[in-house]
Amino acid sequence: MVNLIYTLMMVLAISPIWPLGQNPVPGDPFIIVNKKTNEVAFIHNNKVQTVIAAATGKTEDLTPEGFFTITVKAKDPYYRKKDINGGDPENPLGTRWIGFDAAETDGRIYGIHGTNNPSSIGKYVSQGCIRLQNEAVESLYDLVPVGTKILIVSSPENFETLGRSYGAIQ
Repeated sequence: MVNLIYTLMMVLAISPIWPLGQNPVPGDPFIIVNKKTNEVAFIHNNKVQTVIAAATGKTEDLTPEGFFTITVKAKDPYYRKKDINGGDPENPLGTRWIGFDAAETDGRIYGIHGTNNPSSIGKYVSQGCIRLQNEAVESLYDLVPVGTKILIVSSPENFETLGRSYGAIQ
């Protein structure tokens, strides 16, 4: 089923009608998360600028796949599930939150965030979010404005190929 969905998304992505919302404008900031490799790519100016190690969902279905939009950003985010203030070393969200609109959650449930558990990076451990080292998410936070498009896939393709397939690289 996953292969069928992936194939359908690839066919639709190269069609002349962009079915997944606004086609990213080549050159604009764009993020790709590849769950297969647990990596995040930042694309800007038609080029993969950096690739960052990440942690994703404990199971394949926890981190949603698809084409989303960054809708909210927060420094020192509050962790409401356990009532932990931003900036607290016990806060599992780390130092930054970059939320996106998966499952119509308006960026409040799914996001790219830091971590207070750096050894989790590169693993399948989250409840659905994408974890980065705090230093990495702080750098990314400064580069991506609200409105930036984010693609989450599980793919054997490299980031340049994915960027071309989804219109982020010409």
